[in-house]
This record gives sequence, C-alpha cells and structure tokens, in this order.
Amino acid sequence: MSGAKTFRRAISAVVLVWALGFLWFAVALPQPADEGLLTEAVVVPTGGEGRISQGLAVLDEGLAERMMVSGVDREVKPAEFAAQFDVDEATLECCITLGFAAVDTRSNAAEIAQWVEDNGVKSLRLVTTDWHMRRAASELSRTLPDDVSVIRDAVPSSPSFPALFLEYHKLLASWTAGLVGF
Repeated sequence: MSGAKTFRRAISAVVLVWALGFLWFAVALPQPADEGLLTEAVVVPTGGEGRISQGLAVLDEGLAERMMVSGVDREVKPAEFAAQFDVDEATLECCITLGFAAVDTRSNAAEIAQWVEDNGVKSLRLVTTDWHMRRAASELSRTLPDDVSVIRDAVPSSPSFPALFLEYHKLLASWTAGLVGF
C-alpha cells in the first residue's frame, strides 16, 4: 500500500471518529439528576439560562445545604442577585456564595475547587446546561480532590447546531489539554 493511500485512510478514520463523536455529543446530551439525591452543596457556573434557577430549586428543596455561584459578573451586587432571583436576605447570607473570579469554564472549575476546599465539601451537585455539562464536569474533575463526589444535574435546553458544534470542539480541546497536562 502506498504512503498516500495510507495517509488518506488515516485521515478518513479521523474524520469518521470526529463525526461519530459529534453525533454522540449532540444526540445524547446529559440529563437532569435523579430526584431526591442529597449533596452538601450545589455549584452553578454562570452563563446559561435556567442554571441559577435550578441551583436555587435544589437549595430550596433541601437537596443541598449551600450553594456556590461561580463566574458572577464583578459589577453584580449581592442585593441585585437576590432581587433578580427572588432570594431572601437570610438565605443569601447563610447559604449562597457568589464567586467573582471566574471568566470561563476552566476558571469556574478552579474557583469552585477552591471554594470546595475552603468549606470542606465532600459531595456536590454540578448544575449547568446540558450541552455544557461534559466540559464543565471534565474541567471540575481535574481540579477537585479525588474524595469529592459530584452529581451531574443538567438543565435541559434546545441548543442550536452552531452552539453544539462550538461546544463539541471546546470539549475536544479541553480533553486534549487534560491529556497533555495544560
């Protein structure tokens, strides 16, 4: 077999794996967690519709004792957050931490991991949009200690093809960076 033919077959195999991977990614989006699962905390990276509301529902239902919202815009004041999401002052004071350091999924993971360590959390529920869950969970798993358990609780959405296409490539980049140690 010639070198050119071998090269074409290798490229074809890579394209096939990429296409099958994208099909899996788009069709088999993560689902909400089973009802009634308890954790010490719920963590929510900002950025997608329904994430914070779902995190607050988990808190209100007593499925977690406290909540961390990562990646809050630095201009947002706690009172503004409370007003926007109808959170009473006592709940905000006792049970919700707003994180202002993160600007992307990787820094969300670092901010959450630091909060988990600072608060001695051993079990948490990650709430994020279904299309974002795999990458958020992957980044978080690289930053959390091995003894912290994570329940994935995806917020259902209707992502567009371009959003799925972009997120799939971000996931591949994240996995590649994890493999090479970035």
